[in-house]
Amino acid sequence: MVLAVFTYLVAFRAGQLFAPGDYKKEETFLELQRMRLSAVANLTAAKQSKDTERHDISVSDIEGVVKSVESAVTLVRESVRNPLVLWVDDNPDNNIYERKALESVGVQFVLSENTDDALSKLSHSKFRAVISDMGRREGPREGYMLLDQIRKRGDKTPVFFFASSNSWEHKRETLEHGGQGCTNDGQELFDMVTKAIFPTQFI
Repeated sequence: MVLAVFTYLVAFRAGQLFAPGDYKKEETFLELQRMRLSAVANLTAAKQSKDTERHDISVSDIEGVVKSVESAVTLVRESVRNPLVLWVDDNPDNNIYERKALESVGVQFVLSENTDDALSKLSHSKFRAVISDMGRREGPREGYMLLDQIRKRGDKTPVFFFASSNSWEHKRETLEHGGQGCTNDGQELFDMVTKAIFPTQFI
């Protein structure tokens, strides 16, 4: 997967790769290249793993992922380092690639598996965003329960749902509850979260 993505970047996007001369330190150049490649590879893997009927990934898929990563890396270069995000999911192994993609651009995660624990963590630490699933052991709409409790506290931390649905109905309901986004697509989640936690003036 990594080799395929790297081959694509070199063959089709070489003109947009960062050049060593753009940076005072070679280490900075190498780190951003590693960041970019790792994020693209993990987002591509996330997209492929969620679509079990497909065994390959198209050039257009990679192109879209690359654009998302380029936008995020542009933000990261000028922005706050190592923002902390709370990810609430009772089965965190379902989101490994998505977390790795965000970690590749500097995001740090604290994991939680239920609403009570998540609210406790929010009381003791400052997070730049919260990502939550929707249905958990507590109930099929537990994500909304968490969001409602967060907003009841007066906490305005951006909240995003990464769930099984990507319908407009659920996106609308998320906004009505005071959330910032709902999706079942790892690339869309990556776009929403990076734009929320890194200052938008650098886009």
